[in-house]
Amino acid sequence: MKKKAVINNTSVCQVRMQAISDTMSILSGKWKFHILGTLIEGNKLGFMDLLREIDGIGTKMLSKELQDLEMNHLVSRTVMNTKPITVEYAITEYGATLSPLIRELAKWGIDYRQSVHGSKGV
Repeated sequence: MKKKAVINNTSVCQVRMQAISDTMSILSGKWKFHILGTLIEGNKLGFMDLLREIDGIGTKMLSKELQDLEMNHLVSRTVMNTKPITVEYAITEYGATLSPLIRELAKWGIDYRQSVHGSKGV
């Protein structure tokens, strides 16, 4: 009699799927990776700097996404004692752990564009 091969451990699979679901929930949306990638490259940036760097995002959406990222401890917000008041955003130490993931996503996107469209265009 043949034994069936066990393809996955149900509890391990459930934990993994929950972790993926949590990650996708935190990082979902069109703009979060843009914001995180920009802050990883730019270190500390003001709101208007981010608005200029992220092509196509509006002020309300940028504000909402920054609030979400701050709430999830991926971005820090510092209010500077200047006139007018300046706000500076930076990637947190935990947010910086996403750097390899963002780098790999960018690499995958470049490779994909090359294979499908035949160009690495910007």
